[in-house]
Amino acid sequence: MVEGNYFYGTGRRKTSTARVRIYDTPGGVIVNGKSVEDFFTVDAWLKTALKPLVVSGMSDKVTVIAKIEGGGVNGQAGALSHGLARALVLMDETTKKPLKSEGLLTRDSRMKESKKYGLKRARKAAQYTKR
Repeated sequence: MVEGNYFYGTGRRKTSTARVRIYDTPGGVIVNGKSVEDFFTVDAWLKTALKPLVVSGMSDKVTVIAKIEGGGVNGQAGALSHGLARALVLMDETTKKPLKSEGLLTRDSRMKESKKYGLKRARKAAQYTKR
């Protein structure tokens, strides 16, 4: 565990929440006690999660420790990305412009549509029979 001052950011996506701490010492990315490569096994999830570090150019300059709860893996990757971006802005104000232009500071508000009564899911209905 890294000791010292850190910058904190909360990220959310779908039903996932990521609590992210960034330390200004070089190190790796740890998510729920595992390395980020072990936690996000699909390359697309890994790229989504670490995009703020790549955009800001801080990949090898910081240590990231994150705790993620809820949702599926895709939502968790988005939540980590959002939390990382917010913490990076607190750490270094000059990263705000590139992160904002990539849309990484905006919370993705798309959620699952609620189920409607009389239907199987939000929009799926029973098959129509003419006779």
